[in-house]
Amino acid sequence: MSRKVATFRFYEELNDFIPSNQDKGDRSHFFYGSPKVKHVIESFGIPHTEVDLILVNDNPVSFDYTIKHNDRIAVYPKFETLDISEVTKLNNSPLRVTKFILDVHLGKLARYLRLLGFDSLYSNDLGDDTIINISEKEHRIILTRDKGILKNNKVTHGYYLRSDNPTDQLQEVIKRFYLDKNLKIFSRCMECNGDIVAISKEDIQPELLPGTIQYYNEFFQCKTCRKIYWKGSHYQNMINFIETILQEQ
Repeated sequence: MSRKVATFRFYEELNDFIPSNQDKGDRSHFFYGSPKVKHVIESFGIPHTEVDLILVNDNPVSFDYTIKHNDRIAVYPKFETLDISEVTKLNNSPLRVTKFILDVHLGKLARYLRLLGFDSLYSNDLGDDTIINISEKEHRIILTRDKGILKNNKVTHGYYLRSDNPTDQLQEVIKRFYLDKNLKIFSRCMECNGDIVAISKEDIQPELLPGTIQYYNEFFQCKTCRKIYWKGSHYQNMINFIETILQEQ
C-alpha cells in the first residue's frame, strides 16, 4: 500500500491546540488507506466542535469526507461575525435555546453563568459518558477543559476553555456564544440552577434573621432548593462583578 500525503492549514484560534514549538503554517500529513477528515483533524488535537468550515481544494466538505492524495485542506474555527450557513457542510447549527452542561472541574464557572441567568447543569460526580448523554438528550452545550470529551462522535455542540481561571473562562463563554445579548441576571439559583421567583416577606419571615427582617423587604426564592435571596451587601458586589466582566467584552 503506497503512502499518500495531504496538506493541512489550520486558521486562527485552532492553532491554540497545536504545540507552540511546531510550525503553524502548512502541515504535511502522510497517510495510508482512506481516512475521514474528521479523524485526521482530531489527530492534530483539535476537537471537531471547534471547527466551523472545512475546505478541500477550495470546496466545502463534511466531516465524513475521505481524504485523497495531494488534497489541500483548510480548516477554520467559528466565524464570529460572518453567516456561513449557506457554505458550511458541518452539522453545527446553533441551538434554539442556549443551555450548558459543565464538566467536574468547572463548578465556579457554573455559578457565574447561573448568576447571569443561563441554564448551567453541573455536578462534581458526572462522568464523561453521562455528560455526553445529557448533552445529546437535553440539547446542552458542553463546556470543558478536556479535549477528549469533545472528540466523541455524539457531541455536536461544545467548547474547549482555553483558560483555567474562572473569571477568564466566563469572558470566553460570553464572547463565544454572544451571551451579553441575552442576560437575565439573578433569575437562576447559583446553588442548584433552579428558577428564582419573587416571594412575599410574610411567607418566609420565620426563616429570616431579625436584622434581615428589619432592613429588607424585597425577597426572592429558588423554586427548586428553596434558597432565599435578597439585595444585601453581597448584591452590589455581584453587580460590580457583572459590570466589570461586560466592560471587557
